[in-house]
Amino acid sequence: MFALTMPGLASLAAREIDALAGASVEDSGFDGRSDVVLFTVSREEKPATRLRLAEDVFVEAGRTMRSSGDAPRWIASRIWRPARAREALTAWGRQVRPLRARASFRVIARVLQERSFLRTELRRHLTQAIAHDQPSWTVADPGQVEVWVIEYRPGRLIAGLRVSDARMRQHEGRDAERAGALRPAVAAAMVALAGDPGLPLLDPCCGSGTIVAEAAASGWVAEGSDIDPLAVDIARRNARGASITAGDARRLPFPDASIGACVSNLPFGHQYKVDDPSAWLAAVLAEMARVTAPGGRVVLLVPEVPRALVPAGLKLAERHPVRLLGMKTVIWAFDKGQPGRPAAGTR
Repeated sequence: MFALTMPGLASLAAREIDALAGASVEDSGFDGRSDVVLFTVSREEKPATRLRLAEDVFVEAGRTMRSSGDAPRWIASRIWRPARAREALTAWGRQVRPLRARASFRVIARVLQERSFLRTELRRHLTQAIAHDQPSWTVADPGQVEVWVIEYRPGRLIAGLRVSDARMRQHEGRDAERAGALRPAVAAAMVALAGDPGLPLLDPCCGSGTIVAEAAASGWVAEGSDIDPLAVDIARRNARGASITAGDARRLPFPDASIGACVSNLPFGHQYKVDDPSAWLAAVLAEMARVTAPGGRVVLLVPEVPRALVPAGLKLAERHPVRLLGMKTVIWAFDKGQPGRPAAGTR
C-alpha cells in the first residue's frame, strides 16, 4: 500500500503507520505535490479509516523503474500485470466494497519530469492497458475505481487503487469555513507531536477549531480560545467536542502548569497578522510555557521562532519543515522542562 500526505509530513505519517498493528513502512518519497509513504499491512487492517495524517491511501497494483524502459507503453505494461492487478482489486474490494464486473474507472498520473514523455501519455497508455485487461470496464470521470500512477522518487514509479475518498482529507469535516483554515492532516500531525492525552490540550489561537477538533478526536480534553469573536463562533460549530472561549493568547486564564500541551497555528501569514510580531510571540510563548505542565509540550506552526524569544523552560525537541499552499513553514515541538532545569534552544 501507499499513502499521500502534505509535503513535509512523511516522517510523521510513517510514525503513525508503524504504530498500526501489522503495518511496516517500506519507503517514502515525493511526487511533486505530495509526500508519499510506501508500507505493508496485514490483510485484516483497514488503514484508510484509521490514518489521520494521510490524505489518500492506495492498494498497490504494481511498480517499476524508468531504467527498465523509459517509455509510457512499456511502463504501463509493467505497472499493470493482470495477476497482480487481480490481487489489488480483491484488496480494494475488502477496503471499499465488492467490485462489480461492469465498473467505471479513471487514471491519474504524476511524474517528476517530462523530458522522456508527458504524463498524459502515461495516463493514456495505462488506461489502454487496464481496458484491455478489463474489457467490461468503461472510462469515466469520476470513476468507481481510481488508478493512480506516480513517480515517488526519480525513476521509481508505483501504481495503486485509491481506497480513500474526499472525506478522509476533511476527517469529520467542518460545519463552518474560515479563510486560512488548517488542513486536518497538519493539525493531526501537530496533535500527535503533543504526546499522549493527559491534562487538557490548549490551542490559544484556535481559529476555525481544526486543532482542538483533532485533539478531541484523539482522546484529549480539548480547550480553545481566540481573540476574534467570529473565530470563536466558527470554532464552536466545528469542534463540538471541545471547550471554546474568547481570550487573548498573551493573557491566558489558566493556572500555572495546568495544561498538558499547547498546540497552535500562530497567525503569521498572508491571512492573519499581528502588530509587532516579535513582542507578540514573546508574550504568547511566555504564557504557553507558564500554563504547560512539566513534561508537557508546546507545538507551534510558524515559519520562525527566534531563539531569543524562547522562554528558559522550553527546549526544542523536534522541527519539521512543511509546505502549505505553496508556502514554507515549520512545525516546532518544544519540551517543557522540570522546575529548576532551565533549557532553551531553537535556531
